[in-house]
Amino acid sequence: MGTKGRSVPRIVCCAIPIARAAGKVLVVTSRKRPDSWVLPKGGWEPSDVQLEAAASREALEEAGVRGTITRYVTTIPTPSTTYHFYELDVAVLEPDWLERKERRREWVDYHEAVRRLEWKAELAQGLRSSSLAR
Repeated sequence: MGTKGRSVPRIVCCAIPIARAAGKVLVVTSRKRPDSWVLPKGGWEPSDVQLEAAASREALEEAGVRGTITRYVTTIPTPSTTYHFYELDVAVLEPDWLERKERRREWVDYHEAVRRLEWKAELAQGLRSSSLAR
């Protein structure tokens, strides 16, 4: 059924880290595919309470960014996972973060971010639904 043994799809929260003044998106490398780029994302945990909190937590853990969730973007359901996307306006880029030894991060413009995310259709679709696409 595509749910990897779960009775319901996994809930994944995705941050779209944005430097608005520069018009850039922060992308990070995937741990499973180090030559592929992703948005910071991860499973919602009950301690997060709100989905937005999970997106912020993942952005800090995976990309070392702190900021404010400014907009709910979209929800994309797949058979195994339900993805929730949120725009995060970046205030601080930490020099030292949890997954710094496992990931690279890079600021890119919107079109380059979409190009890098194409391999993972849900991520590219989520970014295309953001305010940066306008």
